[in-house]
Amino acid sequence: MFHGVLIAESLRVGAQLTGIPLQITRLTRVEMTNRGDGQPRYWTLLELSAEGSAVQRLADQPASCLASSGGWYTDFHTQDGTFVIFANKFVLYPRGQAEDRSEAQHYGRSVGVPEPQLDWQVWPLAPRERSASRWPPCRAR
Repeated sequence: MFHGVLIAESLRVGAQLTGIPLQITRLTRVEMTNRGDGQPRYWTLLELSAEGSAVQRLADQPASCLASSGGWYTDFHTQDGTFVIFANKFVLYPRGQAEDRSEAQHYGRSVGVPEPQLDWQVWPLAPRERSASRWPPCRAR
């Protein structure tokens, strides 16, 4: 299982996520106090989960749907690793790899993600689906 959050306001106008069986586990509207330039005051957070078989589509589609301005990203987690998805790029790394997490944060800074937003969480997850030895090394795409 993959778990994560997608901010509705981060999507480009006209963007569509299709063919990915996502389950919305919570929908929340929040007021942001640490928003970046070009980011709205109110955000709609969609907490999502998906089956492991949707991993490639889950990485590719949001990367092509996120707005390239405003410092947006989305992140999804498994028991073994993290996907951080930016506009037109994603970074994946095994859980606990501080150097790889730092690489994703560095890229986030380079595209305008405000520092307080570079703190993606490690979510409580379902039992292990894959062994850590099978998780691929950090790769930016």
